[in-house]
Amino acid sequence: MSNSRRWAGATLLSAGMVAFAGAAPSAVPGGAAPGAAVPAGVTNPQRAWQNWTLNCQGCHRPDGTGSAGTAPSLADTVSKFLTVPGGREYLGRVPGVATSALANADLAELMNWMFWRFDKGHMPADFLPFTAEEIGRLRTAPLRLEASQMRNDLLKKYESASP
Repeated sequence: MSNSRRWAGATLLSAGMVAFAGAAPSAVPGGAAPGAAVPAGVTNPQRAWQNWTLNCQGCHRPDGTGSAGTAPSLADTVSKFLTVPGGREYLGRVPGVATSALANADLAELMNWMFWRFDKGHMPADFLPFTAEEIGRLRTAPLRLEASQMRNDLLKKYESASP
């Protein structure tokens, strides 16, 4: 028990765990600052950040920059897919999303949080959050080997449509 100690039948938390457990949302990575707008489609930014940490950041890295050859960067890129035909569908079908162990509702919340966290600058003004039903539908047709080529094609469409 590296983070806690047993004493008289009770568990005592280490100072670091107490600080984390009692931290205000703004002090926790991914949490919204008090009074800040919560991203559309995100009920609980803390939960979304935790799901990111446990399920995504191992490959996409904590800052969303990705890992060469295994997971593409999301930073300053991921919201671009929302503006090109087929891009939204692509995001719901990529292997890491389609095969995730997360429930559809948690995955939809995580996806919506991810746009806000890693690429606010490219979010369309008329953004509609992913829903559990939409994620469930898209996950039934996962992309495999074609995911990388589809990503490149969609980003080319984005670049050619940008002013």
